[in-house]
Amino acid sequence: MRYKFLLYVSLFLLLFQTTVNAQKDSGYLSALKWRMIGPFRGGRTVGATGVPQQPNVFYIGVNNGGVWKTTDYGRTWKPIFDSQPTGSIGDVAVAASNPNTVYVASGEGIQRPDLSVGNGMYKSTDAGKTWSHLGLTDGQQIGGIAIDPTNENRVFAAVLGHPYGPNTERGVYRTTDGGKTWDKVLYKDENTGAVQVVIDPKDPNTVYADLWAGRQGPWENGEWNGPESGLYKSTDGGNTWHKLTEGLPTVAQGLGRIGFCVAPSDPKRMYATVDAGDNGGMYRSDDGGEHWKSISNDGRYWGRGSDFAEVKVDPKNEDIVYTANVVVWKSTDGGYHWKDYRGAPGGDDYHRIWINPDNPNVLLIVADQGAIITVNGGESFSSWHNQPTAQFYHVSTDNAFPYNVYGAQQESGSVGIASRSMDGAINFREWHPVGVEEYGYVAPDPLDPNIIYGGKITRYDKRTGQVQNIAPEAVRSGKYRFVRTAPVLFSPIDPKTLYFAGNLLFKTNNGGHSWQQISPDLTRETWDIPASVGIYTTDALKKMPRRGVIYTVAPSPKDINTIWCGTDDGYIQLTTDGGKTWNNVTPAAISSWSKVSILEASHFEIGTAYAAVNRIRCDDQHPHIYKTTDGGKTWKEIVKGLPEDPINSVKEDPQTKGLLFAGSERATYVSFDNGENWQTLQLNMPCTSIRDLVIKDDDLVVGTHGRSFWILDNISVLRQLAVSTALKNVVLYKPQKAIRIRFSTYPDTPLPQEEPAGQNPPDGAMIDYYLKEPATGEVTLSIKDSKGNTIRTFSSNDQPYSIPPVNIPLYWIRPQQLLSATAGAHRFLWDMHYTPLNTPPAYPISAVYGNTAPEPTAPWVMPGTYTVVLTVNGKAYTQSLTVAMDPRVKTSLKDLQDQHDYSLTCYNDRIKAAAYAEKIAGYKKAATNLTKETLQELNAFGGSVGRRRSASVDISFGSLTGGFDAVQHTLQEADMPPTEQAITAAKKLHDNFLQLEQKWLAFEKKNLKL
Repeated sequence: MRYKFLLYVSLFLLLFQTTVNAQKDSGYLSALKWRMIGPFRGGRTVGATGVPQQPNVFYIGVNNGGVWKTTDYGRTWKPIFDSQPTGSIGDVAVAASNPNTVYVASGEGIQRPDLSVGNGMYKSTDAGKTWSHLGLTDGQQIGGIAIDPTNENRVFAAVLGHPYGPNTERGVYRTTDGGKTWDKVLYKDENTGAVQVVIDPKDPNTVYADLWAGRQGPWENGEWNGPESGLYKSTDGGNTWHKLTEGLPTVAQGLGRIGFCVAPSDPKRMYATVDAGDNGGMYRSDDGGEHWKSISNDGRYWGRGSDFAEVKVDPKNEDIVYTANVVVWKSTDGGYHWKDYRGAPGGDDYHRIWINPDNPNVLLIVADQGAIITVNGGESFSSWHNQPTAQFYHVSTDNAFPYNVYGAQQESGSVGIASRSMDGAINFREWHPVGVEEYGYVAPDPLDPNIIYGGKITRYDKRTGQVQNIAPEAVRSGKYRFVRTAPVLFSPIDPKTLYFAGNLLFKTNNGGHSWQQISPDLTRETWDIPASVGIYTTDALKKMPRRGVIYTVAPSPKDINTIWCGTDDGYIQLTTDGGKTWNNVTPAAISSWSKVSILEASHFEIGTAYAAVNRIRCDDQHPHIYKTTDGGKTWKEIVKGLPEDPINSVKEDPQTKGLLFAGSERATYVSFDNGENWQTLQLNMPCTSIRDLVIKDDDLVVGTHGRSFWILDNISVLRQLAVSTALKNVVLYKPQKAIRIRFSTYPDTPLPQEEPAGQNPPDGAMIDYYLKEPATGEVTLSIKDSKGNTIRTFSSNDQPYSIPPVNIPLYWIRPQQLLSATAGAHRFLWDMHYTPLNTPPAYPISAVYGNTAPEPTAPWVMPGTYTVVLTVNGKAYTQSLTVAMDPRVKTSLKDLQDQHDYSLTCYNDRIKAAAYAEKIAGYKKAATNLTKETLQELNAFGGSVGRRRSASVDISFGSLTGGFDAVQHTLQEADMPPTEQAITAAKKLHDNFLQLEQKWLAFEKKNLKL
């Protein structure tokens, strides 16, 4: 029995230890912070409202970007929904009776091939500061909100329902208690939802709603419209409804979505955009919707009605009406004639219009490009280049320094943006399109970051700006199939091999000058129809032409002949001979039309691979990640710890075996044990769709589909946690190699703080440590050079430096950092300088908003190896730290050493000169019996410090202090060989100091006694 008891205990302890090792306490990760780099180019936005009582205030709801608010007519926008568990927004509305009450509908509220879903209704009673969830969780897509203008607690919600399958929580819902409870007041069936609901502005009992039986298919561009679509009206507050049909197309005539509005000045007047094929168009009613007539069938005003469907009437004149489509159009004669109002070649794709009821010259218009506001009736608009809500499909990086981040942006084109700006913040100067279509992969040439490949397929040269089509067929014949996102990527082994995929795989070794087909069609020849298709299932769907494509390609980093391919119709194919033969290695659990979103070939074992499978198009919100370790013979699903959230991407850290990252429709996750357990890595990032991620050196870079690009700098902590087998009370992590780089080299006056900008990496060497409990005393951090000399010491007892009365607003100044003794994870930055002088700080003209550091008063340290010593509760912990030079700097080590040595001499002599000057001042203050001659000598020795970085011709400790400051600055202002004149000045100052010091010591010994 004793043996069995010990065995049970051992097994329990082993299981406990395994669990501990697998699941890292979130406290270990809390010092890590994501930073958003941009670009600030808006993405698809469908929610829009303003506040009549506060004409400068507007709200927008962004697809996968959350809710944003402006209080300055759109000059700046701030996110106000980032703490919530979804970023997918379909509508936002403000109560007319109380501008502090804001309702938000989650889910995009549209039907299109690329979308995300939400989790119900939200409400704020303090103008967006805090939020509460109101239910309707399974509605997934809520396209419209209508608030009773006289009662903020009476609200209607148009619930569209699951976009890819049937469900019962759909239709029109009503609450009379501010969202505590909801009643389903208009419902047809599990296939028909509501997309819009409007309350008569003058009669709250009259309510209109559009039911839409739209369904997206499991394959690209598959869609259906059901039999119950139509416009409905209630005159008893939503208790009963009748269908409005007179003059409108029928379902048999192709009726789909209807977008409509009610004129506030005359509620009998209504307008509608009607999506009905050849019978579609602009319609008008003059009797509250009972009868309709077509006023235009011009497709420019109503086309793509399933996507746009927005018409809005002037609140003071029922004959002035706007329609949002590819272009915004305006009519002033009741819809009979139209004039362009806002748009651009290529199509901005407008979705929603809000007009201020008190001043119709004020309009908020939202589009696939973001939100814009006019206050003068359309003469001018604010910009959408101040909204970091870009939607990316994939992300990649190049081999430049600093590296650039690339992606194709939905509805806009493509982006190449710097991961670091030499201006201190990543502004509009740091990004540019790279010639790739809006859906594509972007693949920078590993050997030449000036050359960019992408799309289906192009070659872009940054130097000339020219784009060349290099597709395998100069003119498409229909022989090959491509859909929205076609994989384009380089071999991780041969930097000259580029892969490109449609329904089969191509490769080129000469930059697309010619292509080689290295696979047959890798998609399904036959397929099952997913149950989610439901009532739309027919035998014809099984007989339609093949539609699948290769959606992901993963060449092995270990073997150039091993390539994995995944398709959007649910196949995983493998070649181990460079494409000569292929084997179908699809797991049995992956059924037809389960999209293999990302495949990742292991960096450590040829037979190991990971597959992220997204089944949202099969109405499946579960996470799916599979792993094989035997070349696809067997697979294991590895999703423990992941919430109910589809997975878009999975990647393996190339340096640490077992460290995996995954991106879902809402967040990023990490596994420290090869996928056996997962935990969130969301940290400070808002909920948004993580479509792709990549590990670049020590950084984790993600491409979101609604919040632009984000970077998690320096994941060395995660790498060390992945191999850690014990949780310790104090951990000093080994620092990553620190690059000696200048945070900002911008020389001019700063951009206004209202100009949007992404964040630069942290400024300095990152030193990470963890304290399980608060320290019982002082914590110190010391930096020692290779000879053991302590060159910098920080203490938890340090006090912030004092900011003198400066002639600048304090919001420019960087928050001060102090060494922490509190429990938890900490990231401390050493600026790679010697100890700064205790002098009043000065700030450069080239400031960075909220991140301007004082100008350095101490020299840079030399590149080399240093020792970090963390002392906690009397015990010292040490790690080595390598400081490397900015790789763009070509200055020789000898010249850098000369620069360092002369600078350090100036620095040390300045400290001594200042000390002598202070001592002389003390003599003058303390002594009362000094002779006139002695006082004159003291004044001559002490002198005075003139303007900063200047020196007088008189040699005194005061003038030498200014001289050392000036010469040190000259030596340190650039990583260049010191000039002869700078060296001469440094030597002369040093000689003058030594001579003056010698004279002073002799004078002091002879004449002064305290």
